[in-house]
Amino acid sequence: MAVEQLDRGRQAYARHQWAAAYASMAAAGTETPLPPDDLFRMATSASLLGRDDESDDLFAAACRGFVAVARHDRAARCAFWAATALLDRGLSARAAAWEERAHALVDARADELGEQSELGELGRAYLQLLEARRSAVAGRLDDAARSASAALETADRAGDPDLAALARLAVGASDVLRGLTSSGVAVVDEVVAAVSARGVSALTTGTVYCAAIDLSDATMDLARAREWTRVLTRWCDAQPDLVLFRGAAHLARARLLRLRGSWPEAVTEAGHALTRLGDPPGQRRAGDAWYELGEVLRLQGELDEAEQAFRSAVDHGRGPHPGHALLLLGRGRADEAADVVRHALARTVRPPDRTVPRAHRALPAHRAVPAERGVLLAERALLLAAATEILLRAGDLVGARQAAAELGRSARPGTGTMLAALADHAAGAVLLAEGRARPALEALHRAWAAWVRLDVPYEVARTRVLLARAGSAVGDDDGARLELESACQAFERLGAAPDLAAARDELRRFAPALGASGLSQRELEVLRLVALGRTNRAIAAELFVSEKTVARHLSSIFAKLDVPSRAAATVYAFEHGLV
Repeated sequence: MAVEQLDRGRQAYARHQWAAAYASMAAAGTETPLPPDDLFRMATSASLLGRDDESDDLFAAACRGFVAVARHDRAARCAFWAATALLDRGLSARAAAWEERAHALVDARADELGEQSELGELGRAYLQLLEARRSAVAGRLDDAARSASAALETADRAGDPDLAALARLAVGASDVLRGLTSSGVAVVDEVVAAVSARGVSALTTGTVYCAAIDLSDATMDLARAREWTRVLTRWCDAQPDLVLFRGAAHLARARLLRLRGSWPEAVTEAGHALTRLGDPPGQRRAGDAWYELGEVLRLQGELDEAEQAFRSAVDHGRGPHPGHALLLLGRGRADEAADVVRHALARTVRPPDRTVPRAHRALPAHRAVPAERGVLLAERALLLAAATEILLRAGDLVGARQAAAELGRSARPGTGTMLAALADHAAGAVLLAEGRARPALEALHRAWAAWVRLDVPYEVARTRVLLARAGSAVGDDDGARLELESACQAFERLGAAPDLAAARDELRRFAPALGASGLSQRELEVLRLVALGRTNRAIAAELFVSEKTVARHLSSIFAKLDVPSRAAATVYAFEHGLV
């Protein structure tokens, strides 16, 4: 009977039916002690089902079983996954204990087989991955890259696909964090493609997918974030009883839905993420889910609920900014928001400005390459964008200028990336505050085009508001009114109540000033130039607007004056003393 149960459990495990695998192996284990390989399978199933306590105990039992049969490399692998799960739940002390145990196992194996033994090296390589993670968290990025590269060399020699995928992922992540964004992202792309195409364990596959999404978010690569989120979602959906990575999938979808402007759906996904990430408690992404919920609620104008969500994010180990700083601004507490965002910026890491050794074995060890400009990670970039807005409202033009300048140094203006859009928007806002409306228009038009291409409608509408202010500053009140009308329509569709109210207030100030002729001030200017014989191109150049805008004004003039042509409009203007 136990043999049959065990066989059913192994078959279910191979089919990624984790609940059936766990149940069958548990039943077999009540009749006879399980071999360490099956204990490892059972521990993995328990982990994927979110049964963390059982998983911890089973990894420990599997580790003891592998030690008993002198398979220290497998024991070290058990220690790696046990420590990784504990770190993800914020239990660093228990994770450190597992790491110490693994070091002891590896050292014992090295004494038996010699330092150059391939089997001894495998266990050490898994430990190097833990070392790489610890170094990265501590900000020792070069150390993290060295540990990851050493693990990858061992994995490639030994032909261990799980270790190779995890080590290559760590190398790519180290490159990204150190400023080698293009090369690091290329490595991560390669890893994601590899785990999708060949047989690696479910724990490794889910870890790679989630890490790829995290890195896409960190580098604000919206296209990749969308693609890898689809990949993770499909993978999770193919395993109905999977729990471990499903919360991360809900969280990623919530973030993308917020950016796409589907806010009710984003709230729903954030709720699903909180359900998955709240049980068992302590999962590291729970704070991110609370923050994401707070952001959507803030944008909808539910400020009390948003503040509570940000507080819950803090309770779960996630900082509340820039969302909470922007919430303070929305409550009219600009000075307090400015103090908060300055403090938050002081605590985040600036992008590296140094020469960094590349973590690729394809280059000779002595070579070095400069850090790329696009290394500014999302946490600081979003803080800088928010700081620009907040500091301008608080009257700190110097601080806002500095924040926008840092964004600009890390972005490539006009490239259409999310970072470039943030930088152009911030630059345009500062230029406008400085009274330099024409260059502000250039930067804001670039930002608008990027947000349109990225399909982020809320940012499109916010940029339109600034375009309206800049347009009005150069005398294009009609164009400003059109921008504000479009912004209001977008805010209404989105449900962005605070932004809609502010834009409507601003729109009232742009009501056209009509004379007896019914023409606005701008239309009168166009009519006077037409009467003087100017072409549309000449009028556009003189008024600093496009020929298309001039044509639109002319159409409106003809309709209001009930005349069919430029000549008739000129006659009307002279007869009625409009010129």
